[in-house]
Amino acid sequence: MPIAQDPLSVEVTLPREDVALVTVEGYLDVDTATEFQHHLANQLHHGRRHFLLDLSEVPFMDSSGMNIILRVYQEARELPGSVHIISPTPAVRRILDLTGVSITVPVSDSVDEALERVDRFQAAPSEPEA
Repeated sequence: MPIAQDPLSVEVTLPREDVALVTVEGYLDVDTATEFQHHLANQLHHGRRHFLLDLSEVPFMDSSGMNIILRVYQEARELPGSVHIISPTPAVRRILDLTGVSITVPVSDSVDEALERVDRFQAAPSEPEA
């Protein structure tokens, strides 16, 4: 049985009590999306409201990964909370732009920039993000 060439690695850190920084490394596709979704669901279960998804080490993402990002975005908004994508690789950014996901889910260049967006969201959660 062949071993996955690029297994998914997901690391979760907590820059703040209600903020989960989820660093993803590897292909985010139909074979690995369930693992990614389990990590996000676990953070929701533990009361995280804001999700920073670092995709800087994801060379490829298919619709499975995008669907999970959109699902956690919907769940976080109901809390109310937020989801931010950080530093997607050019290939992933292209997919996010082509599908319109980057219009819905804000894309930041750094963790600090995403945390500033979280602060703005918390200051005025009813206003749309810039």
